[in-house]
Amino acid sequence: MASFRIRQYQEQDYEAVRALFARGILEHAPAGFRHVLRSARVRLALLAVFVAARAAAGSWVLGLGAVALALVLLWVLVRSLSTEYVREALGTDLCDVPGTYLQPNCGFWVAEEGGAVVGMVAAVPAGRDELELKRLSVSREHRGRGLALALCREVLGFARARGYGAVVLYTSMVQVAAQRLYEGQGFRKVGSSYPSLLGTLLNFQIFHYRY
Repeated sequence: MASFRIRQYQEQDYEAVRALFARGILEHAPAGFRHVLRSARVRLALLAVFVAARAAAGSWVLGLGAVALALVLLWVLVRSLSTEYVREALGTDLCDVPGTYLQPNCGFWVAEEGGAVVGMVAAVPAGRDELELKRLSVSREHRGRGLALALCREVLGFARARGYGAVVLYTSMVQVAAQRLYEGQGFRKVGSSYPSLLGTLLNFQIFHYRY
């Protein structure tokens, strides 16, 4: 099996990194949906929908149908968290990678195998003496081989070489594999937040990490 190599972003990588990022984020939507369904508040709301529909229509079938419709709506709302995040990223920093990341004290790297981009990571200054690790993603077919670890270490090495005192990052609560990776490298969770009002309603949190 061919080995991967990590190199600086090049102009011809534009479409590949955008597609890689979008796929990586959208694949977490099912995990987000399962997380929301485990919420006692959501389960209570679904029960209330069932009881109200059954009482109004006098039918178990219509009650179950109302719950099914509510689940479909809930899925659309949960997935919109991912799609909106992707839309924003593709319209801002990933729309102009050189202008955003190929600047002093910034960086953008890709993992390449067989001439194809199979992983990516970026870094930008995040405040006084801090560097932010961003956009880490590895294609599903190439996971479990250390690419994400190598990309993470690329950013940590970059930060050390330029004298940064800390590296920070943000990841969602459903990205469990990413959390294990970061914690294994010495990152510690220092806070959490909600990405939007919808995220607050769905109890979907973003975790803050610091190295």
